[in-house]
Amino acid sequence: MGKYYETIFRPVLFQQDSERAHELGVDAMALLAALPPLRSALEWWNRRGTARARPVEAFGLRFPNAVGLAAGFDKNARAWPAAAAMGFGHVEIGTVTALAQPGNPKPRMFRYPAEEAVINRMGFNNEGSTAVAARLERQPGPGRRSIPLGVNLGKSKVTDLERAAGDYLTSFGRLAGHADYVVLNVSSPNTPNLRQLQDESRLRELLGAITGANRDRVASVGGRRVPILLKISPDLTWPQIDAVLGVVAEFGLDGLIATNTTLSRPGYFSTVNEAGGLSGAPVAERSTEIVAYVSRATGGKLPIIGVGGIIDVEGAARKLDAGACLVQVYTGMIYRGPFFAAELARGLMERQRR
Repeated sequence: MGKYYETIFRPVLFQQDSERAHELGVDAMALLAALPPLRSALEWWNRRGTARARPVEAFGLRFPNAVGLAAGFDKNARAWPAAAAMGFGHVEIGTVTALAQPGNPKPRMFRYPAEEAVINRMGFNNEGSTAVAARLERQPGPGRRSIPLGVNLGKSKVTDLERAAGDYLTSFGRLAGHADYVVLNVSSPNTPNLRQLQDESRLRELLGAITGANRDRVASVGGRRVPILLKISPDLTWPQIDAVLGVVAEFGLDGLIATNTTLSRPGYFSTVNEAGGLSGAPVAERSTEIVAYVSRATGGKLPIIGVGGIIDVEGAARKLDAGACLVQVYTGMIYRGPFFAAELARGLMERQRR
């Protein structure tokens, strides 16, 4: 299937503006989500291909395979019910902010096919947590899904850093009940000053507020405790990562996602004059280094989702070997096609068997 995509469909899609092609992909996935017989048949077929794969147990959840769809693709929870039919073992929607916002001016997404990379400066364009919560209310909830659903939360652009914790709390209150796990995104390079939330004092304030709200949900309404993960930047120094891990341990977070896109411009990109986060093959090595560092620093006890530059089975395997328990893809799907996750899951299963 991947060869047909790369030789027939990808050239057609790549004639479109990057963001327009992305929208077409979301529309196609949403259409599949709206066709239960076809969706169920494809899910059965992909599960059949990985029937002997060992499920992954992480932060109290069970994942049928290790490959997930990263946040950034389905920003508004329109298409995620089709993810299992495409071979994914979990899916993450968002990033969702408390307030609806249009994101940064267009054009804001750029492909680099020879480098198998993308630069984006989308800026958390989404319909806002109220609208996303209303959509999730009409979709299968926790315990009624074939794969776990993560909800990725960010800060509204108009909210200043001093009020950031309250902004995240608003979204958490609206969306936590719909999520199998929640991710706090403090590492996108495309919202001004957002990455300052990775500073120790600001991060302590944010994690204290969210973990407290999570406890209150359980105590006050008998709600389910939701696993909380933190998504970090590949541009942090090792001492900065140590400080983040200290705060993560202090508040008992359930896991880490390593990593987001990078502001660095290695190799070919040193002469590319486009602002935004770089993803795809150029970030693979750095994100894997961070996965390995976090795994060593925490003695392998903190679950890690490895994301960044996975374009083949070997790349996914390197992140798992470095200490990740799960991986996520997005840019790789742009270059390898909609069933890239199924191919990865089959490849990883064969590798396990060997």
